[in-house]
Amino acid sequence: MGVPDLPASAAAPCAQRRYAILIDVGYLYAAAGEVLFGARERREYRVQADELIRVLQEYGASRLPGELLRVYWYDAAADRVPTVDQRVIAALPMVKVRLGNLNKLGQQKGVDAQIRSDLDALARHGAVTDAVLLAGDEDLVSAVDAAQAYGVRIHLWGVEPAYGSNQAERLVWEADTVEVLSADLLRPYFRLAHPLPTQAASTTPTPAQVFAGLTPAARTVARPNSSASASGSTSATVSNSKLGPNRSTVEEIGEHVAQKWILTRGRDNIRDLLPGPLLPTVIDTELLIEAEKELGHSLRPYPEARVWLREGFWARVYREFDIDRKSGK
Repeated sequence: MGVPDLPASAAAPCAQRRYAILIDVGYLYAAAGEVLFGARERREYRVQADELIRVLQEYGASRLPGELLRVYWYDAAADRVPTVDQRVIAALPMVKVRLGNLNKLGQQKGVDAQIRSDLDALARHGAVTDAVLLAGDEDLVSAVDAAQAYGVRIHLWGVEPAYGSNQAERLVWEADTVEVLSADLLRPYFRLAHPLPTQAASTTPTPAQVFAGLTPAARTVARPNSSASASGSTSATVSNSKLGPNRSTVEEIGEHVAQKWILTRGRDNIRDLLPGPLLPTVIDTELLIEAEKELGHSLRPYPEARVWLREGFWARVYREFDIDRKSGK
């Protein structure tokens, strides 16, 4: 008598995918405050945390298969006594609040240790197959490595940086996937505690205006009137009011980064990039981040600036190896 065929699901059951979202609130708030308002301290803005958590849950559901186990919300409070806001968050479904200590200087203590402990426990007990880590501290690299050793996939989320990078490079390297939460995604849930008057806000120069060396008030003065336009001074005014980074400055930054890499990474590593002028995506991103750190502003809204940056970089590399820029030999 033959053995009856079993349904495919019974013959080869597959492990159910389940994930947790671990959020370093200190990192999330600080990075969002900087990119949205240029704010340095949490008291400068307010956060609609319950709605923010809901959006992050929805974002995770759209990116990861399986079911959400829960959200871990790592924050800090003086003497670990939860604030009113933290009590509200703790009452949300599928959210667990973990509190570190907030010292007199406003510094968080013990938060990273709690993240490492929870990530290790989740992985060791097989509670999740995937873990989302919204954080930026290099101290979490060891926890990521340990969880991966148990077979857990680590999905690192970061907040769009104002410029450069706001996450440790090694943490980015070790993650299985990396995603950046845009400022537009977070903006509806953050607001300034004391909004600036309209007039004051309008006279604060943007990074583009800083590059151009003009404040809004200065551009108003420079704007030609009808008689000035009629007298032929329009072209001079247009060139002065053009926004964006200065080409020679960006090219110099590109050369500076190339020189630094030659000294720190060695000529042999830089020679591997030849003949150019194309750069591997990872190296091109590193070049952009280094340049933005030097400038203190983002180059991402200016595609032409990235071209100038590469030109400066390759100019220095070609000089180093005595290569004719046109022929590549």
